Amino acid sequence: MTRSQLILVVDDEPALVDVVTYNLRQAGFETVVAGDGREALRAAENHRPDLVILDLMLPELDGLTVCRALRERDPVLPVIMLTARDGELDRVLGLETGADDYLTKPFSPRELVARVRAVLRRAAREGAGAGAGDCGAGAPAPRPAQADPIDLGRGLVLDRRGREVRRDGRPVLLTPTEFRLLETLVDHPGQALSRRQLFDLVWGEPVFGDERTVDVHIRNLRAKLEATPSDPEIIVTVRGYGYKLRPPAERGGGRS
Repeated sequence: MTRSQLILVVDDEPALVDVVTYNLRQAGFETVVAGDGREALRAAENHRPDLVILDLMLPELDGLTVCRALRERDPVLPVIMLTARDGELDRVLGLETGADDYLTKPFSPRELVARVRAVLRRAAREGAGAGAGDCGAGAPAPRPAQADPIDLGRGLVLDRRGREVRRDGRPVLLTPTEFRLLETLVDHPGQALSRRQLFDLVWGEPVFGDERTVDVHIRNLRAKLEATPSDPEIIVTVRGYGYKLRPPAERGGGRS
């Protein structure tokens, strides 16, 4: 018998934790709870959860520090960040740290469960070796995936089978979302994709879509891949629209 998926809930508000864990258990998940950042890291190590729900504001270690530590231990562990304010800075910080999704307090328990299921579905597709997410409305059909490693230039290679990017033979640490985003751009070389198209292709959950999330992940990718992230040559901006991957043969120091 397959065990239920285990969710680690990290928050120092007992009332909120009670509501969240109750709704997760009603939805068929198992739960484990941590009340501060250090306890969260111990719980993640001891229980090996399938997903972490992580509050931004925590005693001992804050949520951003915990998220970074979790990502260092397990780059593919899904994380949903909880923020107390509907501020863009909070969202950006959480996503830049490696969170897969975020929710702003107060939130609907039903929406939280839906987000958990959506993130776990994306993680399952990633684990099964799937490419980009299902096409949403207006999204271009992906080209047939190449099995062989793909040369991105500048010593970078995308290895679809190994689910990794290497620079001069050494792995470049990408989150699963960053890998899917890059993979989607690679599947459409030279083609401009709008933020909405990228969101639907990569996340596959347009009902929860926040197109600004794409900008944050593009910024993260550039920081890891580009020689000069502020003057990118690989992933370039199509102003007022979205982004495209510039094939190596077309590069010559153009600006985004």
